[in-house]
Amino acid sequence: MTAISDKMLKRISSKGRGKWVCTPKDFLDIGSRDAVDKALSRLTKNGDLRRIGRGLYDLPRTSGVLKRPAPVDIEKAVAAIARRDGVRIMPDGIFAANQLGLTNAVPAKTSYVTDGPTRDVKIGSRTIHLRHASPSVMAWTGRTSAPVAQALLWLGSKAASDTRVVTTLMHKLPDAVKRDLLHYSNGLPSWALPIVQSIMEVE
Repeated sequence: MTAISDKMLKRISSKGRGKWVCTPKDFLDIGSRDAVDKALSRLTKNGDLRRIGRGLYDLPRTSGVLKRPAPVDIEKAVAAIARRDGVRIMPDGIFAANQLGLTNAVPAKTSYVTDGPTRDVKIGSRTIHLRHASPSVMAWTGRTSAPVAQALLWLGSKAASDTRVVTTLMHKLPDAVKRDLLHYSNGLPSWALPIVQSIMEVE
């Protein structure tokens, strides 16, 4: 058991403190599921790891200001859930629109879209909402322009007549993201195509 624990902790430590959230599934090449579960329980009990949710663990960094473990990186936790459950997950439209400066609206809770089931997941002191989305939405997963597509879908057809949308995206988006958006623009509704064309023309 100690050998398995040591190998697991070495793998986690190599990722850097606060840089990786792991699940039992990440260690099945080291030992059986039962052995891995017991090792994680032991490492958590000893204070080597922190359990941040059901089947989710991290090696927290210490906050220099507060002198205590820093909050978990939600994006890293979401990536771990996606690996564990074999699903795709990406931020929902309102979050993407807010990050891009297209809206001041702030979601009531951290929300993501997924091709898995709709559910709430507890991570540390926070709860994230996973909402099942259609295949056409999830097809954007992993593309650099995915947040733009998500934001446009959330804004809806009214975005086509809002000149601020084009102006904001023109200044915010790197050229590579603009090109990626154009390349996959056939996955957008027809009303969004003039927005993409305008961004590229201004470039």
